[in-house]
Amino acid sequence: MTHSFDKDYWDKIWQGDRATAMAAGDPNPHLVQEVNDLTPGTAIDAGCGAGTEAIWLAARGWRVTGADIAADALACARERATAYGVDGHVQFVEADLSTWTPHEQYDLVTTHYSHPSIPQLEFYDRLATWVAPGGTLFIVGHLHPANHGAADGEGHLDGHGHRNTEQPPAEASATAAAITARLDPAVWDIQSANESHRTMSAPDGRETTIHDVVVRATRRN
Repeated sequence: MTHSFDKDYWDKIWQGDRATAMAAGDPNPHLVQEVNDLTPGTAIDAGCGAGTEAIWLAARGWRVTGADIAADALACARERATAYGVDGHVQFVEADLSTWTPHEQYDLVTTHYSHPSIPQLEFYDRLATWVAPGGTLFIVGHLHPANHGAADGEGHLDGHGHRNTEQPPAEASATAAAITARLDPAVWDIQSANESHRTMSAPDGRETTIHDVVVRATRRN
């Protein structure tokens, strides 16, 4: 099924019955593994949803901006940041990531399964321009179905453990090779480019395999 992934789509998602589960769960394990060796600085989480990853970064000393198109998601994120005691280290901005551009570049630009209303690879192109010299681009996305052969109707988990009965459309997925091919080697050092498969349990107890594409790259000074 094809989605427009516009503001109306995401507002309905965050006002619907999936919202509570999407706001729960642990930060993305790829982020936890990959950024622990980075010195905290400025960061932006593009498509931050309810702020799980942004809050995790803020708790570890990063000065974080979380940007998302859904007002209800951001309201939840602000409440959670206050509850975790990091509201002084993270700000949340309502923004359409297909058109919005921040006023600064960041030491870390990251995104986790975010789908704006533009083609997925064009979205990653935009994020790359937000990285400061010496900074890190860290992408976690849905792996293109041609690279994992998911059966129709298999469904997926949204990254925080909530089952979605629809596969993300192919145009909202990517491969490691497709992402890294757009990163000019004169500008970027590719630190990792992986296609991984991991199992998570949904709230209903069923297990689902999550097929991820994970790319980490450093912008040359």
